[in-house]
Amino acid sequence: MDLSTLDQATEPAPGLVVFRLAPDHQPHNPQRWRIGHKVSGLAIADSMQHENAIKGAELLSTLTDWTQDADTVKAAIDPTDMFIKLSFVWCIQPGTEPLAAGADASRNGTYTDADIESEAAEFKADGYNAYEILLAMSHRVPWMGLDTEDFNEAHNRIAELAEAN
Repeated sequence: MDLSTLDQATEPAPGLVVFRLAPDHQPHNPQRWRIGHKVSGLAIADSMQHENAIKGAELLSTLTDWTQDADTVKAAIDPTDMFIKLSFVWCIQPGTEPLAAGADASRNGTYTDADIESEAAEFKADGYNAYEILLAMSHRVPWMGLDTEDFNEAHNRIAELAEAN
């Protein structure tokens, strides 16, 4: 995969890129943000949230010089130690925590106004309060992968439309 052609790729640390997986790439994987090695294109780690993928790339930048070729980087890194450190910023080995077979998490971390209206109508019909909406949203696609501010905004809009207290 040529990481330089990805529209949303950012380089939070030299030699490391963070990008959102394409909807048709591993749609069962709820971890939609990938940290990649810019030089080789190799996948390094996945995260459910963009903000955590950025933190993961920043943490990785302290371990070695990622602007080097893949073999040099691999020789300098202990993978077990690397993933233990990455776990503290909610990053995991690529593709290791898929949803059930056939599940589609490709939209995880994205939402539309139609999604907000649909969820609000459902929660209103069920009589959920704002706290119950918060709990339910945190376990549903597409809400579970939203960055903090986006999640808070979506929750507040849903709770308001659902007339939840």
